[in-house]
Amino acid sequence: MKIKTTLMASTAALLVLSGAAFAASPMAGETLAADQTFTYQDIDESPSIDPGMVEDVSGSAVDRNLFEGLMNQDADGNLIPGVATGYDISDDKMTYTFHLRDNAVWSNGDPVTAGDFVYAWRRAADPATASPYAWFVTDITGIVGAGAVGSGDAAPETLGVEAVDDHTLVVHLERPVPYFVQTVTHATMFPVPQATIEAHGAEWTRPENIVGNGAYVLTEHVPQERMVMERNTSYWNDSATVINKVVRLIINDETQGFTRWQAGELDLAIVPTGQYLSLKEQYPAEIYSNPRLCTYYYNFNVRADGPAWAQDVRVRQALNLGFDRSVITEGILQAGQIPAYTFTPPTTAGFTVPVVEAAAMTQEERTAKAKALLEEAGYGSDNPISLEVLYNTSEGHKSIAIAISQMWKENLGIEATINNMEWGTFLEARGAGQFEISRAGWCGDYNEASTFLDLYNSTSGYNDSGYNSAEVDALLAEAKTAEDPQPLYTQVETIAAADAPIIPIYFYTSVGARQATLKGWPDNNVENNWYARDLYKVE
Repeated sequence: MKIKTTLMASTAALLVLSGAAFAASPMAGETLAADQTFTYQDIDESPSIDPGMVEDVSGSAVDRNLFEGLMNQDADGNLIPGVATGYDISDDKMTYTFHLRDNAVWSNGDPVTAGDFVYAWRRAADPATASPYAWFVTDITGIVGAGAVGSGDAAPETLGVEAVDDHTLVVHLERPVPYFVQTVTHATMFPVPQATIEAHGAEWTRPENIVGNGAYVLTEHVPQERMVMERNTSYWNDSATVINKVVRLIINDETQGFTRWQAGELDLAIVPTGQYLSLKEQYPAEIYSNPRLCTYYYNFNVRADGPAWAQDVRVRQALNLGFDRSVITEGILQAGQIPAYTFTPPTTAGFTVPVVEAAAMTQEERTAKAKALLEEAGYGSDNPISLEVLYNTSEGHKSIAIAISQMWKENLGIEATINNMEWGTFLEARGAGQFEISRAGWCGDYNEASTFLDLYNSTSGYNDSGYNSAEVDALLAEAKTAEDPQPLYTQVETIAAADAPIIPIYFYTSVGARQATLKGWPDNNVENNWYARDLYKVE
């Protein structure tokens, strides 16, 4: 798929995405398998698959199969057509006009219209919906009036998006947002069926009720066990789809999941923590590790009601310094992960990770400084710190928590206990600030540094640490209108590294076990956004 840019008489930029839409494309000489069922492993059940409520990576992957936004991504992360065939950008870059295809329909046969997007975006931004991702619309997209809608100071109908007609969606921005069009590939920006939601309320995503516009329809859902999605024959590009059925299995035990992959029960599985190198030798064509736009980190609870020790920046800095990240990346994970001392990954487009003091030290120097900081803060053998690390249930998260807590005890004399929770319960506890230190992972919602750094904003819905810095807020606000925001991003990273509201631990790689018969996986998409309609299986 190629993006062609043409200047119209009005000098407004018209971007048309032409040619056949990307889909499953078997190579010459390949023989398709008779059974086109794609079965994959997930660790946790998603709290929701409602596009207006989804908040996790796994749930978003489900939504990319059940729903379709204005634009999609190809195997390299480039924009390609979705419901929209193309879009215009005004001279001042503050008005986007999307042209919707006339053959896009919902799974019940109703046409997908511009009004469906207007309804979905208003609904996501509306405080009454209580979407955990409302901030994505209200704070990130730059849509006119979004902030006032999100704060409850304006009605959802004032949001700067309008359906000129069924096939023309116009979006008005408060300022030029270079990455705006990337945001429409996110699940929060997908259309949702108003009539179905109004008829069934919170139960509209049950298999017997759900109506979607993606390449698949949900036919079975057993919470904490399995989800089945089958081909949507009403999908506009169904003729280019090969996979007939997608089966998502919730298997929390990494070893059990891999054993089932070895037995051929799974096409895609998780590689057990610490076994990548040995399994790569055993299965060189099937075990993979790709760069990914994600960061693994711990939150400190720096809210006013958080633990007293967490209010002291010297203690937070000491905990940041007091463990060896290479023990995690090289000793436990062993799959190309990179130690992190700042938040934004090196795979982020246009971003260079700044070198902060901690990154330039040896571990011996880090530990020595950590001890000095704790002593300066008044903590030691006569006034020890005891803390708790909260993580969502997973053998990998447990291994990391054990290793870090042991290093804190050995290096700093800090006693750390670890506590795990099921994913949904964990998300609620973390979001409510019911923790001292909590495990977190953030994958970019679009490929630009602000998708990470906005989590430092005091108003961010995912600022789980409760960090509040007027200077950082001001820099982030300035970056939104800056011609070159990169220097501002560097300042934010530098300030946050000194304030230490979080502990960056490592930058992810996408690690998995994939059957050699599965083709079309987007290895070069650092966001790891995959669509089952682009996959196929061979004999």
